Amino acid sequence: MSDRRLAVDAWESLFRAQHEIFDEVKRDFAGSDLLQAEYDVLLTVVRGPEQTARLRDITANMLISQPSVSRLVDKMVTRGLVTKCSDPDDGRGALISATEHGARTFRAVAVQHGKRIADRMAVLSADELAALYALTEKLRGRG
Repeated sequence: MSDRRLAVDAWESLFRAQHEIFDEVKRDFAGSDLLQAEYDVLLTVVRGPEQTARLRDITANMLISQPSVSRLVDKMVTRGLVTKCSDPDDGRGALISATEHGARTFRAVAVQHGKRIADRMAVLSADELAALYALTEKLRGRG
């Protein structure tokens, strides 16, 4: 098999694996009070210092455009999941903080979601998981 063919086959396999796993784990949000995109926002926010993150950091972690993230965050503010205020260090930016309700709702989904991901990834050994992580970081230009 040529290097080009192997690259295309590897890409196709990576894409299909991601798609199949994504379809499986998105079931964690069925019947939940959170949409998957809201979970992704809260994941960044809850991990931040004092459960706060800059809007630009949330956008960097999402796979949707900045205007879409801003609209999503505004809807989450309305739902009482997060608060939004001006960033004192960046006049054009905003700080997003998890409310108590938002953090509690996030944690309720995160437990099951993390378990499902761990169960799905359990087909790989610790060494394989480390290799997968290193390879995907390298593909993302981080390794």
